[in-house]
Amino acid sequence: MSGAIVVSQLGGPEVLEWVVQDPGEPGPGEVRVRHTAIGLNFIDVYHRTGLYPQTLPFTPGVEGAGVVEAVGPGVDDLSVGVRVAYTSNGPIGSYCEVRVMARSRVVQLPDEISEETAAAMMVKGCTVEYLVRRTYAVQPGDNVLLTAAAGGVGLIACQWLHALGANVIGTVGTPEKGELAKRNGCDHVILYREENIAERVAEITDGEGCRVAYDSVGASTFEASLQSLSRRGMLVTFGNASGPVEPIPPLTLAKHRSLFLTRPRLADYYATPEESREGIHALFEMVRAGKVRPHVGTRYPLSEVAEAHRALEARETVGSTVLVVSAT
Repeated sequence: MSGAIVVSQLGGPEVLEWVVQDPGEPGPGEVRVRHTAIGLNFIDVYHRTGLYPQTLPFTPGVEGAGVVEAVGPGVDDLSVGVRVAYTSNGPIGSYCEVRVMARSRVVQLPDEISEETAAAMMVKGCTVEYLVRRTYAVQPGDNVLLTAAAGGVGLIACQWLHALGANVIGTVGTPEKGELAKRNGCDHVILYREENIAERVAEITDGEGCRVAYDSVGASTFEASLQSLSRRGMLVTFGNASGPVEPIPPLTLAKHRSLFLTRPRLADYYATPEESREGIHALFEMVRAGKVRPHVGTRYPLSEVAEAHRALEARETVGSTVLVVSAT
């Protein structure tokens, strides 16, 4: 028997309940993983509140890392004791101590990458990978706007964009978060509570605007991101931290100088085993080269995940938040 977090009704953090359950035995092509660290992501909030509907009851969580505890028939390339991690290209359910899952979902961790680091970066790092390499392939010298630059995705994106030679303009809520973003490769910070984002972007870029804006905040920053783009620029809206974006007429994109708008998701960029392997390999190489160093801002025991959700929604967190699973 092992512990897990279960949501039986939609609502606030208080609906995250600790239960004891039997994780079961791995079947053909499956492994059983004992988690040591689990990543916290804003999509977990969307699942909990019903913005992204799930069938009740369910266990939230989209990424984790740990050690293989058992392997099922047909799994001959992993053995008990191997360290593994996984991202969100499959069913949710990582908020648990032990989990049975498809072998195809997990990757073996290189010696240089700890389980905590993996839990802090699998979803966030793979998100950054496809955003900056495939959704819009950032080039040296590109002006790039990045909202929530001191968040879990934001800090990894700052580092990756810096390595690509971009001019990174990040929005943050406080001067302290701004300093953290700068230490991670952000060239300019905009305090969105005090400054007009589009006006500051125009000042920073001498009126040129940004080739691309990566916006994870959603409703409250969408218009500013749109106004910050250069001619034929691209707005990549990939999150809803402040609420979902309202529909806009396509003509709006023409009026803003023939813009591109996309709403990508990781599942469509990591849709095949080949895409997943290539994307994760690119992330691991950036980490091994020291160009990306995931920042763990806060750690919570898995049993205190409700408090972690409250802090995340209040924008009190910086970098990645990791849920720690105690050894039993």
